[in-house]
Amino acid sequence: MLSKVLLVSSPGKVILHGEHAVVHGKVALAVALNLRTFLRLQPQSNGKVSLNLPNIGVAQAWDVARLQLLDTSFMEQDDVTVPVAEQVEKLKEVADFPENWAATEPLAVLAFLYLYLAICRRQRALPSLDITVWSELPPGAGLGSSAAYSVCLAAALLTACEDIPNPLEDSTHTSRWSEENLQLINKWAFQGERVIHGNPSGVDNAVSTWGGALRYQQGKISSLDRPPALQILLTNTKVPRSTKALVAGVRNRLIKFPDIVEPLLTSVDAISAECERVLAEMASAPAPEQYLLLEELIDMNQHHLNALGVGHASLDQLCRVTAAHGLHSKLTGAGGGGCGITLLRPDLEQDEVEATKQALAACGFDCWETSIGAPGVSVHSATSLEGRVRQGLGIL
Repeated sequence: MLSKVLLVSSPGKVILHGEHAVVHGKVALAVALNLRTFLRLQPQSNGKVSLNLPNIGVAQAWDVARLQLLDTSFMEQDDVTVPVAEQVEKLKEVADFPENWAATEPLAVLAFLYLYLAICRRQRALPSLDITVWSELPPGAGLGSSAAYSVCLAAALLTACEDIPNPLEDSTHTSRWSEENLQLINKWAFQGERVIHGNPSGVDNAVSTWGGALRYQQGKISSLDRPPALQILLTNTKVPRSTKALVAGVRNRLIKFPDIVEPLLTSVDAISAECERVLAEMASAPAPEQYLLLEELIDMNQHHLNALGVGHASLDQLCRVTAAHGLHSKLTGAGGGGCGITLLRPDLEQDEVEATKQALAACGFDCWETSIGAPGVSVHSATSLEGRVRQGLGIL
């Protein structure tokens, strides 16, 4: 059993191209977003397992002895158990939720309890742990925050229970697990996602596990080889939207206008394919003209998404503001509000970036300057991330 502090992080995700088209069998390109979720695991000897989620105001603790008495035979069917509704209901009985919690908090706690019991049950005794998880990702914005949470939990618990080795050596600041271990982390993280979402695609946890860029089509996921890290602005319009309603709207438009909408979806698929080709070229030697191609693809995809009916006045405003500064933007995810991404060319002056961020903030939007193509789940020394997580965790 691990005896020292473990610090893990994993990235969020954005859809670069292919949102909505992917529902109809086309390709989607998902990329790791370098806004990260951090987890600190501290072994302790007080007979408690504690979970602290400062972003959403959760601070819960359970007696390990009480959890040890639970019937966990339902988790003994396979190496990686699949949660079903009855098992989740059993966990609710011991979770002890405050009555004033909204929907998000219980799901996050249930995912933790499920992974803790399922992964740690093979220990002679359940471990006493103090776990704090904090994220740079805004929740509920379609940026894979729950997947990053599940990936961090799976990686930390598997390492703490020595199911996988800790790859961090004394001389290194950051390290990653082997491919075989990443496969196991991803499998368990997917089960955490199932507790939270019911029937997830598996894309978000795969991006958070492996990082970089992934190609997704009809349930098949593959990594893009050595995608470049691209600088972007991520903007949250803070306009709420229903993914279910937006997906249904595109489907209805396809039924109503098949000869119009089907070519749009085929064209979006071609945009994804062309972007994949350009990214592959950029892996060896990025050139200015390739950034211009990426900008054109962004513009075309945004027009297609508007034609599919998933645009929004707030996203139009985002595109106008960034275009006034010579930049190119598109929605990412479901649309109808939510988030957009803006590509930042390497030759862009920082003053222009700051002016754009200020203009977006003046619209009431939240804006981050970050990158895509980020590394997947990683383990860190405490000193390597001290500046980045001190504010969020308040413990380093």
